[in-house]
Amino acid sequence: MRHRIAPRSGVAFALKAGQTLTVIDPEGEQVADLLAFCAHDVEEVLSSGRTLDYASRIYLTTGDPLYSNRSNVMLDVVADTVGRHDFLLTPCSRDTFRIIYGDADPHQGCFGNLAAALAPHGITPDMIPVAFNCFMNVPVDGKTGELKVLPPLSGPGDYIKFAARMDLIIGLTACSALQSNNGSFKPIEWEVT
Repeated sequence: MRHRIAPRSGVAFALKAGQTLTVIDPEGEQVADLLAFCAHDVEEVLSSGRTLDYASRIYLTTGDPLYSNRSNVMLDVVADTVGRHDFLLTPCSRDTFRIIYGDADPHQGCFGNLAAALAPHGITPDMIPVAFNCFMNVPVDGKTGELKVLPPLSGPGDYIKFAARMDLIIGLTACSALQSNNGSFKPIEWEVT
């Protein structure tokens, strides 16, 4: 069954070992922040640092494993119609909007949406790591290391599919940052099989 995440919101749900999670961009150019926690010990969490270290590159796609902070594979990317995602930048937050955009009354962002969705699972805000940002397009200048956030390369119906290697709690959003989504907010869809 396909589920829809409203713009600028988030959800949390269980994903069992052996199941697949497909994250779909139904309208195009919309980022989805994805987190994973071990269902049996939420202190084991998806790790950008471990994953990028073992992959020796920053752009991950089909065939790449995503590791935990304990060097266990949590998810494998098994299909990907876009091929460009970000695993460097942290979920946007009230502070992101205040510091980067100068918002006087900032939205809680993906960080706040994830914190609220994950709280019933015993996950506190301080436990939220760098997210795997599905469809986010963040090129890095090879000379200076400067990061740019460009419009996602995803079009309507594009998707990325993950296979769970352990029982997980997943946090997933429809990103709240204008810059990440080419100036608009759209829904994200997901399904578990």
